[in-house]
Amino acid sequence: MRFPSSVLAVLTDPRTEIRDDRVRVPFSIDRNGYEELDRVLKEMGGRWNGASTVHAHVFPYRIEEHMRQCLAAGEFPTRTEQGWFPTPPSLAMQVCDLAGAWVGATVLEPSAGSGALTTELARRGAVVDAVEIDPVRANVLRQQGDCRMVIGGDFLDVDPMDYPEGFDRIVMNPPFAKGLDHIKHAIAFMKDDGILVSVMSQGLMWWTDRASVEFRAMVEEVGGEIEALPDDSFKVCGTGVRTCLVFLPGYAGGPLRTYDWLMRQPVQLGLFGIAA
Repeated sequence: MRFPSSVLAVLTDPRTEIRDDRVRVPFSIDRNGYEELDRVLKEMGGRWNGASTVHAHVFPYRIEEHMRQCLAAGEFPTRTEQGWFPTPPSLAMQVCDLAGAWVGATVLEPSAGSGALTTELARRGAVVDAVEIDPVRANVLRQQGDCRMVIGGDFLDVDPMDYPEGFDRIVMNPPFAKGLDHIKHAIAFMKDDGILVSVMSQGLMWWTDRASVEFRAMVEEVGGEIEALPDDSFKVCGTGVRTCLVFLPGYAGGPLRTYDWLMRQPVQLGLFGIAA
């Protein structure tokens, strides 16, 4: 949900204190402005505490980093909204550690949000390309300057053959509604010896539909892993959504339809009718 302009003005005011689990506005605002601010902060999970030693909206989780990302994007997830949830800082570090990105490694973040993962990857010296469906967040990514390239649009519509080469790593926190579709599509962007690490709904570990069952079998075949994350992993974002981490390593000649696999196919290379 977009921040109302009056609320965004208050929250980005340098006098506003956003620290640890609290948001405190130490200056006067009109009644309508306060009511709008109070509504937004409550939708994000905060509650007003008027005690003289507090006098702030207090959250049941650390709000500081989450609020920074939301303000950068100009929008926030409500308590009832299951759309965009920024990757919490500790989880972003865990994902990047598992992926093993190094200085100069090429990394694709296919649903980059406002840059929780791209920022951490760039800090480690990786060369990062990003895709983001929301035009506001895509513009935020460009302004942050952590990415070599930012594509605005639906990742499922991006053709891996538009890239000159595959990526060393794929690091992602896709929308859970189509999370498995995003992961399977992302495999086509990684090199044979690449690694994909993705946050995903924990339901992937037990869903019985054909796509989920076949995906779990493929993960096992390539020596990958699907590991449940702690239930409070996204508590910092005001949600108790249960998640897992998917670790998917590739290797030459393996079953994954990677970028290199696609490049070896005659249909992709335009070799129809050419004798061997």
